[in-house]
Amino acid sequence: MFVLGIDPGLTTTGYGVIDNSGRVPEAVAAGVIRTDASMLTAARLAEIHRDISGLIADFTPATAAIEEVFVNRNRGTAMAVGRASGVIMLAMEQADVSVTEYSPSAVKMALTGYGSAGKEQVADVVAMRLKLKTPPQPADAADALAIALCHLQNEPMRRAIEGANR
Repeated sequence: MFVLGIDPGLTTTGYGVIDNSGRVPEAVAAGVIRTDASMLTAARLAEIHRDISGLIADFTPATAAIEEVFVNRNRGTAMAVGRASGVIMLAMEQADVSVTEYSPSAVKMALTGYGSAGKEQVADVVAMRLKLKTPPQPADAADALAIALCHLQNEPMRRAIEGANR
């Protein structure tokens, strides 16, 4: 079973694919989708949609997880990330891939036990859990793998809760 993790962004979207069919999760692919800031926003969103659709076609993930849009101080960045998240979730829906959103602090808490952990600490835990020699690079790819690991860790409990509420 492949799980696709996404760290959305308009300029840089991180992705990570984890195979969970063995005894231990294995990183299958990780990287980033970059768009040119000089392009029109609509064209950039279309490019993200095409590339995510390509990843879905290549790996046929059973499920996906995406980082929720986090609004701190910069509304413009939050809007751009929100737009990217929207086209990513659209691609998932079009391919009939269920997608779950996780807050940045939930991902950090799931992996490190500390909701305010730094990026380096998260990347180190990702490398350790996936038995990688070095933390994944760039940081957006490491974050995407972290989101996928968080989902793998939380999915059984989420399903149990949904089943109990039926």
